Amino acid sequence: MTTTTTSPAPSLTLGGRTSLRRRLTNNAATIGVSIAFLLALVPLVSLVWTAIKNGAERLSWDFLTTDMVGVFGDMTSGGILHALVGTLLVTLAAGVISVPVGILTAIYLVEYGRGGRLARWITFFVDVMTGIPSIVAGLFAVAVFTLTVGPAYRAGIMGAVALSLLMTPVVIRSIEEMLRLVPNELREAALALGVPRWLVIVKVVLRTAIAGIITGVMLAVARVIGETAPLLLTVGLATQTNTDLFDGRMATLPVFAYRQYAQGGVGVSRAWAAALVLIVVVMLLNLAARLVSRFFAPKVGR
Repeated sequence: MTTTTTSPAPSLTLGGRTSLRRRLTNNAATIGVSIAFLLALVPLVSLVWTAIKNGAERLSWDFLTTDMVGVFGDMTSGGILHALVGTLLVTLAAGVISVPVGILTAIYLVEYGRGGRLARWITFFVDVMTGIPSIVAGLFAVAVFTLTVGPAYRAGIMGAVALSLLMTPVVIRSIEEMLRLVPNELREAALALGVPRWLVIVKVVLRTAIAGIITGVMLAVARVIGETAPLLLTVGLATQTNTDLFDGRMATLPVFAYRQYAQGGVGVSRAWAAALVLIVVVMLLNLAARLVSRFFAPKVGR
């Protein structure tokens, strides 16, 4: 009696090779993504560490609660209270201008102007505004207020207008993408119940996308809060705290850091401390945005 041996089925062998190749490919992709992530972290960690190393030594409660009135030369006193207040006020005013415009424009592009000529033109101009240099926004604000108020006018509202030009396209783009992610089934179900379209947008679309909308607004704030060139042209620099957006020069953290670093000497440590405070402010704003978005996000029943 002759014994015969059978070789493995070709399909099983091919399947084993395919499974091995997939595992190797998956592992290679995982390693590649991990390496890319670590490389992307290098400049971020380096920047934060440099700011902490050079600025933490100068940082103190007096530094946060005093301004630069009466400080000159190599005096080690003085702080950033006036610049911190100015940055928050100018950025808040820019947000008040750009966020409503951005939300309404994004709603029109997604809900009303699909494929229309006006929507295409708006999209084109938003793309153009996204790429304009910040100095151009500052020059535009200076030109507008020079023609309407006068060449000697300098105030925080000028900086807010300049920053709003940079902030608005980012708000429009981010909110537009968030609104497009809302399933059409939700709109159709609400409309089928006889709910007016504007109420569907307010109660269903915006409520569903609120977390992404807040995140988009915070990205826009992070985009403009560190701008120096437009603020250098519009609001200039002051040594005292000014809370009036419509009258007088107003100090801001980016301009303060620039001027102090250019001054040299003890000003360099002030510049690094101001940069560290600016990083912390952005971090706190992003943390607040996450908490707000989590609070207002629609609750999904279990």
